[in-house]
Amino acid sequence: MTQFQSIEDGVEVSGQAVLAFVNGMGGAKNKALRILQENGITNPEKGNWYSQQAWLNAFKKIAEDVGPFTLYCIGARIPLDAQFPPDIDSLETAFASINTAYYMNHRGGKIGNYMFQKSQNGSFLFTCDNPYPCEFDRGIIEGMGRRFIPEGRYLTCKHDDSAPCRNKGDESCTYRVEIT
Repeated sequence: MTQFQSIEDGVEVSGQAVLAFVNGMGGAKNKALRILQENGITNPEKGNWYSQQAWLNAFKKIAEDVGPFTLYCIGARIPLDAQFPPDIDSLETAFASINTAYYMNHRGGKIGNYMFQKSQNGSFLFTCDNPYPCEFDRGIIEGMGRRFIPEGRYLTCKHDDSAPCRNKGDESCTYRVEIT
């Protein structure tokens, strides 16, 4: 699956998710709004829907002009701003809810997935087959984990470099999450 390219035409993303893009830019919110506007998204608001391709074009511009850490920061902001199911009460249900929330914030066609599994050793594995950049996905996973990690525990999320990667033209990326 190609990064920055919708799987199907006509897919839309919620205004809440688009606003997370703006908030994830921190002090550069005006730059985020300008980039969105340059790509056809003007004055994003909660409750409205926007072209996923326009949003992906804005992500591509951020990747080219600002860099991957900003993509990570935008992803980490998603769990704070986008719509998520209300019944999350643990780290495991939080991780399991990412795919549900992904579908709550997109409509109009195929969008891919955030597939989640818990291993027997207590670590977690995510396989992401969507059109978003790698660092954005890592940010979402870590951001969600930080919201629900038990007190006194530490979370690390690493891209599995031995697995396929969308940066290399593959269909998916895999992330390993360890809790210590």
